[in-house]
Amino acid sequence: MNFILLAADQNTPFNYFPVALQLVVAIGFVIVMMGVTHLLGPKRRTKDKLVNFESGIPSVGNARQPMAIKYFLVAILFVLFDVEVIFFYPYAVNFKELGTEGFLAVVMFVAFFLCGFIYIVKKGALKWED
Repeated sequence: MNFILLAADQNTPFNYFPVALQLVVAIGFVIVMMGVTHLLGPKRRTKDKLVNFESGIPSVGNARQPMAIKYFLVAILFVLFDVEVIFFYPYAVNFKELGTEGFLAVVMFVAFFLCGFIYIVKKGALKWED
């Protein structure tokens, strides 16, 4: 009985076999489905079908025209601060166990968070009037 318990505790490459098998099956499924749809799908290439489709709106102008960087900046800042807020969840779940040391760590995290926000505001990244 001890041998069975000891063998189960050892980390061997065979323990990863189910993960590797699932990965191979998933990749194989994707490849097979892409091949089947390519072989069985319709192949009528007309001029109308080869035109870019923009959600039912006719395409106007060149796609390479300049666009204000503010849209991308706000999106990146949103993602950045949204991801930082996610780190509050583990603290909220474990705040009793973390004690004073955990509280000080969260205060330091919030201080860095606010320093970044103040920097962004001072640089004018959120001002839309130009």
